[in-house]
Amino acid sequence: EVLADCGHPLTIVTKSAMIERDIDLLAPMAKKNLVKTFISITTLDHRLARTLEPRAASPQRRVAAIRALASAGIPCGVMVAPLIPALTDKSLEEVLQAAAKAGATMAGWILLRLPNEVRPLFKEWLAAHHPQRAEHVISIVRQSRGGRENDPRFGSRMTGSGNFVDLIGQRFELACRRLG
Repeated sequence: EVLADCGHPLTIVTKSAMIERDIDLLAPMAKKNLVKTFISITTLDHRLARTLEPRAASPQRRVAAIRALASAGIPCGVMVAPLIPALTDKSLEEVLQAAAKAGATMAGWILLRLPNEVRPLFKEWLAAHHPQRAEHVISIVRQSRGGRENDPRFGSRMTGSGNFVDLIGQRFELACRRLG
């Protein structure tokens, strides 16, 4: 409300479908080119999403939020994030397609980051839910982070580097071009 009253621009990135409750504030701001919104979707696989993000809105609900925002004239995009190597990367194009169909006009992706606070929690979750893939997932993260599990440097912390990252970047660009 304060940003709307002041005419101050903003960008919102969220996993929550509760953004819909602010459509009445965001739509007039969008008419003045003051707002952009992004909904983060890791995967469309409901079962995987439930174990990965148990308290977040379902992927289908997030797609519906994109549709509601776009229908109200609010610029909306999708963040495929976090992209988890050997686990969610296979659904990159599927997420982009669902978001585009719902009205998303922008997209981005972020490779899984494992800063100190998150690392033990993620590794525990991975061992409990995907033990057969755990070693492979962490190996690709390390390969993409210069041998480390996290790269805090600005400019590389969101995407990483190396063969896996290059491949994801190419897939992302091709899908975005195809989907407009």
